[in-house]
Amino acid sequence: MTTATPAPLAFDGVLFFPVTPFDGRDRVERDLLAEHVASRLEYAPGGVFPACGTGEFHALGAAEVAEVVRTTVATVGGRVPVIAGTGGPLGHARELARSAAEAGADGLLLLPPYLVGGAAGGLVAWVEAVAEASDLPVVVYHRATARYTPEAIAHLAENPKVVGFKDGIGDIGLAQQIVLAAEATGRDLAFFNGLLTAELSQGAYRGIGIPLYSSAAFAMIPEIAALHYRAYVDGDEVLRLRLLREFYAPLVELRDETPGFGVSLVKAGLRLRGLPVGPVRPPLVDPSSEQEARLGAILERGLELAADLRAAGSGGHAVAPDDSTSPDATRPVPA
Repeated sequence: MTTATPAPLAFDGVLFFPVTPFDGRDRVERDLLAEHVASRLEYAPGGVFPACGTGEFHALGAAEVAEVVRTTVATVGGRVPVIAGTGGPLGHARELARSAAEAGADGLLLLPPYLVGGAAGGLVAWVEAVAEASDLPVVVYHRATARYTPEAIAHLAENPKVVGFKDGIGDIGLAQQIVLAAEATGRDLAFFNGLLTAELSQGAYRGIGIPLYSSAAFAMIPEIAALHYRAYVDGDEVLRLRLLREFYAPLVELRDETPGFGVSLVKAGLRLRGLPVGPVRPPLVDPSSEQEARLGAILERGLELAADLRAAGSGGHAVAPDDSTSPDATRPVPA
């Protein structure tokens, strides 16, 4: 049993959730994962979250999660925090917590328990049991079978290993109550918006005291995701709303056509941009050729928009310059 108090985590930038690439034999492709992660570091993410939702945590074995986390930690090289996915059955979650610590991760994102949901007290005990498995700080994920009450978060805030809360449910009123309950304890927890394509809802989350958000789009098109983050931080609502109208809203419309497309479209977008990350694993499905063509058009528009804004000097400091050393920064997107 571990009792050490973890170092605090600080996130300054959009939160990057990489995909997990698979090769033609359905194995984790470590070199491609390293390329994917390295190519996004130049866009200054605030943290990297391997083997989480976008990384198909639900479809990975324990050894595969450990492999993904090790590769990511080695690639990041300490430049930003690496927060590894864990969760599921208690024994599995404990095993992953220990392997993440051994790999050198900086923290854990605790995804929900598998299948069953208990009372609030049981959920609190589950979090504490996973937290005890390593010295790493823990961010709890509010969704599915892990539905936290304000009282549960206030209790967990007393545990120094619990350092953050990520909302994946979208109940703004409840999220506000949770923020207030945590603040009343005197703890300064990190609060994340973890809804799908969180850029579209982040304006509302900022208003209730949740300043951070995860970005699956950053994995696929960091040129636009970094622009959005800079506009968001700078309070440039004209630019932020333009990005929502011209890129994120069409992407969300396509995403909502098929369950699981919050992940599937990101992998498809990376393939369109020249990074052969492979398909999604079941039960997720890949987009049809027609849907992929529409995604290509959305990405093409996004890249055109980023280029136009760079040329006009709007938020250009948030976007990495065109550079042949960036694996896919300037690759065309097939229509």
